Amino acid sequence: MLILSIPLYLSPALQHSWGTSRAECKADSSLLDNRTIRRQISVTKNEITRLERRLASYIPTQTYLVINTVDNRFSLYRNRKLIRAGYCSSGSYTLLKTEGGDKEWIFKTPRGRLTIQGKITHPVWRKPDWAFVEEGLPVPGPTHPSRYEFGVLGKYAMSLGDGYLIHGTLYQRQLGMPVTHGCIRLGDADLEAVFNSLSVGSRVYIY
Repeated sequence: MLILSIPLYLSPALQHSWGTSRAECKADSSLLDNRTIRRQISVTKNEITRLERRLASYIPTQTYLVINTVDNRFSLYRNRKLIRAGYCSSGSYTLLKTEGGDKEWIFKTPRGRLTIQGKITHPVWRKPDWAFVEEGLPVPGPTHPSRYEFGVLGKYAMSLGDGYLIHGTLYQRQLGMPVTHGCIRLGDADLEAVFNSLSVGSRVYIY
């Protein structure tokens, strides 16, 4: 059998046309990829903008306080800018029981979004039942004079409701540690700054 080898000849014009077509295909494919990427970037930017606006709607523009009970630090913000920060003390999470075991208390700080419900100058501490149980003393009647202690809460106090306060402390060296019965303790200078910055209704975020 005779096999003829005939070379394939393409004219220069046809060769040029063939090469150009392949390049154009590559260019079109690259252009399509670039358009897809640009479209994805645009969608992502729009989504980020939407989420930033949504996040901003949750952040109050007025003055608010953030309490970090893990590190026992506070942060005070005004117009979304940090204006003061420092150490505080929060709940110790210790458990106290009466001798008979009929009552028990866990000293923890409430978490979540709370509000300042009242502001007091020169507060007087009305000792709850657990304060006497903790000291091994008999629990007096609700109006007994031994219920009241002066000067132990500092010059200012702010109520968070349910008996929880933001107040001062006699134990400045314990700031930064979880040692309270559930209230938030601040140092004297920080307490005064927070007291003067927050109003009734101001938000307090505790986590």
